[in-house]
Amino acid sequence: MSTRHGSYGFDAPWALGGLLFGAVVLLALAAVSFTQDIPAAAIAFALGGLYTLASAGSYLYTTRRGKFAVWAELLRPLEGGERVLDLGCGRGAVLLTAAARLTSGRATGVDLWSRKDQSGNAGAVTSANAAAEGVADRVDLVTGDMRTLPFEAGVFDVVVSSLAIHNIPSAEGREQAVREAHRVLRPGGLMLLADFQYTPAYEETLRGLGVTDIRRRDLGPRFWYGGPWFATSLLEARKPAL
Repeated sequence: MSTRHGSYGFDAPWALGGLLFGAVVLLALAAVSFTQDIPAAAIAFALGGLYTLASAGSYLYTTRRGKFAVWAELLRPLEGGERVLDLGCGRGAVLLTAAARLTSGRATGVDLWSRKDQSGNAGAVTSANAAAEGVADRVDLVTGDMRTLPFEAGVFDVVVSSLAIHNIPSAEGREQAVREAHRVLRPGGLMLLADFQYTPAYEETLRGLGVTDIRRRDLGPRFWYGGPWFATSLLEARKPAL
């Protein structure tokens, strides 16, 4: 999916809008301060406005390009026959990137289709995106809760999630989602959880389940939502083989 044909919206569009609004306000205050001959305030407002505008640029890049590039690299090792599960798949940014690498395998996306965290998010849009990307024949969409996945144990080779588990409001609920991801993953299977919050807690849950092959790392500037203070981390874990 180096060239995307689907419509993927914007992650948390209210946050991007807030950054753009803040930049406009600060730059307007800078202009007013200059006209009122208050140079110190004008410079401070101008610097703040430019900084906020740069943060908005970072956010826009991540949501429209950066995250796709990062996930394409993470999913490159797929051989084509895997069964992949995407928790909180949204419009299918990660789900369809995985599906594009499959031949005999299948990619399943689970979501509650919330419009709060991604503009225009709905299952119908995800289905349309799968068709637009030419992967509809290997994609399944399931409306369901990450905390109670409607799948048997050990049926997926790879479980992924991108900025979704943190949306569960309680620590107990997030722990249950990670436990469910572990349950449906086959022995020897791979889990890739990208999030900007709670990844240490996800790791603690998996270690409590006996998973020892775990790595946690920063995904870098391509996955910053405005700057390094809003960076995305990856938890990569492999379930012990029987």
